[in-house]
This record gives sequence, C-alpha cells and structure tokens, in this order.
Amino acid sequence: MAYKIETAEGIMTFTIDRPEIRNAINAEVMEGLEELIERASTELPRLVIITAAGEKAFCSGGDLSVFHALETEEQAYPMLKRMGDVLYKIKTLPVPVAALVNGTAVGGGCEIATACDYRLVRGHVKAGFIQGTLAITSGWGGGTYLFEALQHDRALKMLSEARLYTAEELLENGWATAIIREDGDIEDFIASFRNVLPEVHRAYKEMAVRNWRASNLKERVEAEIRRCAQLWASTAHHEAVARFLEKSKK
Repeated sequence: MAYKIETAEGIMTFTIDRPEIRNAINAEVMEGLEELIERASTELPRLVIITAAGEKAFCSGGDLSVFHALETEEQAYPMLKRMGDVLYKIKTLPVPVAALVNGTAVGGGCEIATACDYRLVRGHVKAGFIQGTLAITSGWGGGTYLFEALQHDRALKMLSEARLYTAEELLENGWATAIIREDGDIEDFIASFRNVLPEVHRAYKEMAVRNWRASNLKERVEAEIRRCAQLWASTAHHEAVARFLEKSKK
C-alpha cells in the first residue's frame, strides 16, 4: 500500500507511504486521499493529520516518472483535475486538517500542505513551490490556496522565486503554523484541540468554508488547473522534466 489511514483517540492520520520515491503522488495515493475524504466526512474525527513516512520527504509532488508520459494539455488535465478536486475537498472538509510536514515538501507537496488549515513543520524541513523551474505553475490549486493563506506579496514571492525555504523562513512568512522541535510539540498541538468540543471546531470551519464558497474558490482553482494544463504541453516543460529525470538518475 502506498498510504495508511489510522484513527486513534479522535485523530485520523493519513500517511503517504512511498519513502523510496520521496513520497511522490501516484494514482494509488490519490485513491487513498479520496478514501480519507470519504471517511473523514462521515466519521467526523476531531482532527485530520496528513503526513508521510520517513524523515527525508513529506512529498516531492507528482511522480514525474509516471506523469512525464502525459504530453498534451488533454492528457495532463484529467490528472491535474483529479488531484485538484482532492485538495479542494480536503480544503473544505468539515473538520480541521493539519499537515505534519516531516521532510522536504516541494511542488505538489507544498500544494497538499497549503490546502490544510495548519502546517506543522519539523526543524530540518525545506519547502517550496518549485514548479516554475519546470516551466509550469502550481496545478492542483495550491497557488490559489497560498494567496488565501498568506499576505499577497509574500505569497507571490514564494511562488515566483521557485526555491526552497527553510523552516525558519516558512514560519516568518506565515506558511508554517509552528516549527516542531520535538514530538512533544505535536502532542501539545493536539492537546489544544481537546479543550474545545469538536462541534465548536466544526462550526468555525463552516465559517471559513462559507467564505471560500462566496469568493468562488472552486472556480478560481479550476482556472489554475486549466492554465497549468496549457503550460504542461509546452516544449519548455517537457525539456525541463527530461533534464530533471536525467539528473535524478546520477
């Protein structure tokens, strides 16, 4: 299995389990996230946590060894749309969602974490929207969510620089909710949720979801996906991915 879903004491944890390939997203992980959405929507845990196996990578984005075969806009769009729908549903889950970023998060990995309500980042983590180095934009809705989460100039800078940020930089610009120095910090974060009834947390989440729907968030995400699909078909993107894959073999 490329993922695990576990529930304990009201906390539902989803773990991407592909550490050998830096927890990259493939169709099986997408299926797992769809299962998570269905279960979280019906079981209504106190909190959902999305994390990954190991300490090196939270998620390296889409599995380019698989998705590089998608060459045209028409081929790329269904993959982008499927994952975009997954992240929109995670974003609008009726319960709070936290990303426990245990390792490097790049590209689509950053998009997954940005779709969450909270981002708990371990001290050694580096993360960034590096899609620009592959001649595309974010394509799962992450860019749109970043503009929701951060001050405008900080979001635009993070997207445009296409580089990795340190944990301290991520805390400073507002992307990280907190830096996790030791496991006890995670327990303290979870404990803070136990002081308030889950119904109250869900009521506050409903407020946020109403605002996002009123601002046409879904339509804005769809426009992001469409634009990425167009750029995906460019020669510049395919050449950049080929260089990346060749470099990763060395």
